Amino acid sequence: QVQLVESGGGLVQAGGSLSLSCAGSVRPFSNYAMGWFRQAPGKEREFVAAISWAGGTTYYGDSVKGRFTISRDNAKSTVLLQMNSLKPEDTAVYYCAARYAGNVSTREAQYNYWGQGTQVTVSS
Repeated sequence: QVQLVESGGGLVQAGGSLSLSCAGSVRPFSNYAMGWFRQAPGKEREFVAAISWAGGTTYYGDSVKGRFTISRDNAKSTVLLQMNSLKPEDTAVYYCAARYAGNVSTREAQYNYWGQGTQVTVSS
């Protein structure tokens, strides 16, 4: 059974930082491009960041460019999302996703597996 488990969410003040982690049971982990998406209450899920299987290519949503950094450690089967300079509008449930044998993608329909999500709340 494929599992993606997010952790690291929580409550932080505006301007603060959080680091999200996603541990994957997909094997081999290096066969998967990985992505982060988020969904705020009453809004559609949106793309946040993605990284290629080797980590050489990264994409970011316009709203997080320059503030968030995605990285991965294939030996540990994890992908990280470092979030700095957080804003109240970053408040959402953040989801980790895996795309098998594909290029890095911003489109959620192209991801095969999803985690359950972790809540990030940024207070003003």
